[in-house]
Amino acid sequence: MARIKGGLNAKKKHNRVLKLAKGYRGARSKQYRVAKQSVMRALASSFAGRKERKRQFRQLWIARINAAARMNGLSYSKLMHGLKLANIEINRKMLSDMAINDAAGFASLAEVAKSKLA
Repeated sequence: MARIKGGLNAKKKHNRVLKLAKGYRGARSKQYRVAKQSVMRALASSFAGRKERKRQFRQLWIARINAAARMNGLSYSKLMHGLKLANIEINRKMLSDMAINDAAGFASLAEVAKSKLA
C-alpha cells in the first residue's frame, strides 16, 4: 500500500487556526505555533465569559429588584421570601423588568409579599 503524506491535512489544520487568529497582532496572527496558543486561550476565555455574563445579569437584576423593593418598604430578601410564601413564582429577570417598566404592578407584588410576611 502506498504511503500517504500528511501535508494536506496539516495545512488545513494550520489554516483553520490561523483563520481564527485573524486580527491578532504580530506573530499571533502569522505563525502557527504562536497563533495556536493565542486561539486556545481566547476560546477558553470566551467560554468562561459566557458563564460570567449570566452571573453579571443575575447580579444586575437583583440590584434593580432591591432598589424597587426598598422604594416599597421592603428589602430584597424579604420581598423574595414573601413572594415564595405567597406561592408567586416569577423569575428575577421578569421582576427586574417589572420594577423598571411597570412600577404599579411591582408595587402590588410588594404588597402581597408584605401581607404574607405579617
